[in-house]
Amino acid sequence: MDSSEPQRSVFLGVDVGTGSARAGIFDENGKLLGSASSPIQIWKEGDCIEQSSTDIWHAVCAAVKSACSVATVAPEEVIGLGFAATCSLVAVDADGSPVTVSWSGDARRNIIVWMDHRAVNQAERINSSKSPVLQYCGGALSPEMQAPKLLWVKENLKESWSMVCRWMDLSDWLAYRATANDTRSLCTTVCKWTYLGHAHLDLSESQDMEACGWDDDFWEEIGLGDLVEGHHSKIGRSVAFPGHPLGSGLTPAAAMELGLLAGTPVGTSLIDAHAGGVGVMESIPDSDSNSEDEDAITHRMVLVCGTSTCHMAVSKNKLLVPGVWGPFWSAMVPEYWLTEGGQSATGALLDYIVESHLAGPLVANRAASQSISVYEYMNKLLASMVQDQNAPFLSALTEDLHVLPDFHGNRSPIADPKSKGMICGLTLDTSEKSLTLLYLATVQGIAYGTRHIVEHCNSHGHKINTLLACGGLAKNALYIQEHADITGCPIILPRENESVLLGAAILGAVASNKYATLHSAMKALNAAGRVIYPSKDPKVKKYHDSKYKIFRSLYEQQLSHRSIMAQALS
Repeated sequence: MDSSEPQRSVFLGVDVGTGSARAGIFDENGKLLGSASSPIQIWKEGDCIEQSSTDIWHAVCAAVKSACSVATVAPEEVIGLGFAATCSLVAVDADGSPVTVSWSGDARRNIIVWMDHRAVNQAERINSSKSPVLQYCGGALSPEMQAPKLLWVKENLKESWSMVCRWMDLSDWLAYRATANDTRSLCTTVCKWTYLGHAHLDLSESQDMEACGWDDDFWEEIGLGDLVEGHHSKIGRSVAFPGHPLGSGLTPAAAMELGLLAGTPVGTSLIDAHAGGVGVMESIPDSDSNSEDEDAITHRMVLVCGTSTCHMAVSKNKLLVPGVWGPFWSAMVPEYWLTEGGQSATGALLDYIVESHLAGPLVANRAASQSISVYEYMNKLLASMVQDQNAPFLSALTEDLHVLPDFHGNRSPIADPKSKGMICGLTLDTSEKSLTLLYLATVQGIAYGTRHIVEHCNSHGHKINTLLACGGLAKNALYIQEHADITGCPIILPRENESVLLGAAILGAVASNKYATLHSAMKALNAAGRVIYPSKDPKVKKYHDSKYKIFRSLYEQQLSHRSIMAQALS
């Protein structure tokens, strides 16, 4: 590089999802200069889903090097980096080596993946304790949170339990692997570990914070009192706001592996969905932005739509919403309370609907021959079906088909992991058109679920009137339009669809001291793209209001069926 050229400053974001590690380089306007991804290994056996931290770190290093190469960025131009990841649980020993969490005993398999449901029984037992910490996660812990998984390991893998020196959320482990600093994030600890972040309400944001938000009685009560020992050293002795600079930045060893400079600032991390929130929540069209209005951000909900969907809203005041996770103080935007709804299977459910249908392979082949995705192909087919069937509007094609999308339980707002998916209106038709209608009805079912979450939050004090969407499903025009029509909210799509990577990069920007706060960095680096408005046709609204009533009744029917069968077997 010619030393006479003015050096650019760029920020690096790393996101470890369920299937891959991705890295993205952003400039000082929040524009993506280049990104790359590297696949990661996953083991699935029944309810047990596992990964390897060693494998993930190799994938992270490969993705970072490729992204720097694609963006033609030199190591000295990267002035800060941040990590985001799924809320999977990592086990390491005193040397930082992996400790197995697998029945197989395979030492590589030291991560219980976020969606692993082995700890349903443990979650039920913990919830029966009625501990006061539970009011900050909608009244009940999900089996996807960390306490039930920790209890499962203690009860089932005693040797591993005694060997583990650190239990870490994956994004915290990545930051630890990069910096050798064991400070945990308020995002991970508060959202997934029952840490009470508001214990820090009166402390200033700048300091490294000793972990004062653990409820020792809770851990004792559920049989995990040994995690309280050593000032909670196994689960986190100190916590910090997302974006807080960790230690002395990248260690020389990690810098070499990543192809970056030692000492590069690393920000305290975020869960991937929350990074998506940080990457989009200030993506407001210039005409709507009022930088003075501190409350404006509280009227928005971010949908991070991927394999599952997270629904993020923030408030200035503590709002307890039954069946919805939170309120989590400073878990996404410092100084704001986070309410976090979610649907456990959205992208995963659409894939399942296509792959389990007889016409799935046919549709996949036809889409491939046109070099488009299966969903783009079906969206085109739906448009032609509207004409062929003389339907009043596209949504009306599913008047006889209704889907309850709880194929992996209901995370919000019912918080029932035992809820099952339902499809009402099946026939013997195995054509591609029948699959396409089932796809549309499933998209609508998912959108009715989002409407249920928004209405439920608003009935408990939120004032949400605008949605922002990012993630893989946000690229699907039909998916977004149905969500706008069904919720009645305009949906803003960010300029950069790689919002999770941008959110992670923003952590690096804050750690580098380029911005004083995370929120000011969001305002500088978020930018709006298109806005999708709900249909103005009153017939469309009337149609969805009616289908929404049916959607709500499906779960009521299921409860009734459950109780009839329970009586029969009692």
